[in-house]
Amino acid sequence: MATPDPRDARIAELERLLSAALARIEQQEARIAQQEARIAELEARLRSTSRNSSKPPSSDPPGTPPRKSEPTGRKPGGQPGHKGRKRELMPPDKVTQVVAVPAPERCTGCTGPLLRLESTPPARIHQVVELPRIVPEVRQYELHAGWCADCNAWRCAPLPAGVPEGNFGPRLTGLIALCTGRLRLSKRLVQELLEDVLGVELALGSVSNLEQWVSQALAASVSEARAYVQTQPAVHQDETGWWQKHARAWLWVASTTTVAVFLIVKSRGKAVAQTMLGQGFRGTLISDRWCAYNWVHALKRQVCWAHLVREFEGLVERGGEAKRLGARLLAEVFVLFEWWHLARDGLLKRATFQRKMRPLMREVERLLAEAAQVCPKPVAGTAREILKLKEALWTFVYTEGVEPTNNLAERDLRHAVIWRKTSFGTQSEDGSRFVERILTAVMSLRKQERNVLDALTASLEAHLHGAPAPSLLPGT
Repeated sequence: MATPDPRDARIAELERLLSAALARIEQQEARIAQQEARIAELEARLRSTSRNSSKPPSSDPPGTPPRKSEPTGRKPGGQPGHKGRKRELMPPDKVTQVVAVPAPERCTGCTGPLLRLESTPPARIHQVVELPRIVPEVRQYELHAGWCADCNAWRCAPLPAGVPEGNFGPRLTGLIALCTGRLRLSKRLVQELLEDVLGVELALGSVSNLEQWVSQALAASVSEARAYVQTQPAVHQDETGWWQKHARAWLWVASTTTVAVFLIVKSRGKAVAQTMLGQGFRGTLISDRWCAYNWVHALKRQVCWAHLVREFEGLVERGGEAKRLGARLLAEVFVLFEWWHLARDGLLKRATFQRKMRPLMREVERLLAEAAQVCPKPVAGTAREILKLKEALWTFVYTEGVEPTNNLAERDLRHAVIWRKTSFGTQSEDGSRFVERILTAVMSLRKQERNVLDALTASLEAHLHGAPAPSLLPGT
């Protein structure tokens, strides 16, 4: 029997160790690849801002650089040939006092005597607008009483019709609501403003009480505005976070060019979107890609291209294939907006605009399909999600009155977002009702260029008299 060669055993041992080492190396390489992908994903999250994702600008940390724009080579300010603007003189019927200033005796240049000629040029008009000292009007009602022998009691006269039970009139109450609901002043600052400027003292709790009076006066008008929006051919919708008594809630808006309605609820789901638009909504919805809007058929939706631009910019910052495809998508979107602006302004016929858009539409969808195939998992997932709504990408091309972005709703929400940051939301259901109603009134009235204080005063006066509430709809 042959003696085993010890070298064979050594070789077998070395082969076993080599196989084990190769297996460990393969495992470690797979682990490293997973960690590199995880690191890339976390770095992308750290770089994620409102410029390169669907995150709202309010979520950007301090120091986030503004959106970059291409240099134009022009100096800041008015450009050559621009017609300057200056303050126009008030008409004579608005002037409360005229002060005639005689010509000087001597020239202000050489100190020589000035001559009085018959052909004197017209006087130079200089107007100064000043605020007079405001003295509040206090109307005192003396309610006389009579003795009732049957009841054995004194009976006072009731307040005349239209006189509030409280101590503050409709216009002052409307001003308080304007200060909190539009100017975003805290209740304590409103208290200081009234005392220092108007000479009116009121308790801090009275501000909340008067807000509720305004809320009740606006209830019917806001309901009418909500029904009006549901019948419009194109509606922009969006939502943002809110806080109600330290609990998470959401502030929703449905906007048209003339009316915007708001709603605060503790949900961001489909049911709220349906409540805002109505179950039988027949118009076109312009929104972001939030899933709560998926109940609207894609052919009756327009996905916001401003959000998509930020998504594509995020692709560019990821590098690799995502950067290449993101850059090509951004180039197509640049052309898209150029043509859209020309068509919107009447410089490009609608039929021509549609014809020029067809190859662009095909190229964008092709690039998204390629991104879904060759890009890393997060990018590919985003591309596939966009492609699921590809019919909703192009509604603005074929439907008159539909815009390619949801900027209208986002602009209407911006004021509320700043208000939320300074007030930390609302503390009750009644407070939330005031916020949504005053926002609806203020935004709708401003869209129609109507005086907000006059409209709030009229609503409160109608509420006092039991009359129908003034409408927030256009042309009323």
